[in-house]
Amino acid sequence: MSLLVKICGLSTRETLDAALTAGADMVGFVFFPPSPRHLGLEAARALGEQAKGRAVKVALTVDAGDVTLDNIVETLKPDILQLHGHESVARVRDIRQRFQLPVMKAIAVESAADLASLPGYAAVCDRVLFDARPPNNATRPGGLGAVFDWHVLKGIESGLPFMVSGGLTAENVAEAVRVTQTSGVDVSSGVERAPGVKDPEMIRQFIRAARATEELTVR
Repeated sequence: MSLLVKICGLSTRETLDAALTAGADMVGFVFFPPSPRHLGLEAARALGEQAKGRAVKVALTVDAGDVTLDNIVETLKPDILQLHGHESVARVRDIRQRFQLPVMKAIAVESAADLASLPGYAAVCDRVLFDARPPNNATRPGGLGAVFDWHVLKGIESGLPFMVSGGLTAENVAEAVRVTQTSGVDVSSGVERAPGVKDPEMIRQFIRAARATEELTVR
């Protein structure tokens, strides 16, 4: 099965082009002001047009209200909504119904106990993203370069395809795929030379390394 590769937090035409040209399956755009990767709507419109038809466009939000989501959907025209906050199962279900778009819910993981919420979310979304749990004083829920214990996911059965993120780099993505048998990987800070500043060559290296692991995936 082909591994899905997502490059998240893209914010310039150059880095988006690097991801698209290198063969990213998904490109993520962040709509969360505390993040150094936050996009304004007009910038998102231009990048959305650039990515149209070339990769799956993912809009990442954190506990966003309906008005904010309305504006993002109208401007970016995403293919999937990534909910990366504390959205409840009911909220995820309502967003999916309101916008008639596939939804990917991020679940923060530190230990096996964090997977208790998985069945509830699996019933109302289309894909799950496992990310490292941020420290208590963090100002944002992801993109922090932290890695969690991938063995926690070994042998899980969610009934849904899932992706792994959190501190992935070209150097460790093969091990993440081997341990978790994930159907997709998601990188942001691992392809940056500074917070929010993507590096085209690091993007290309990550995608090459991820593609080299495809024979390891079984989901």
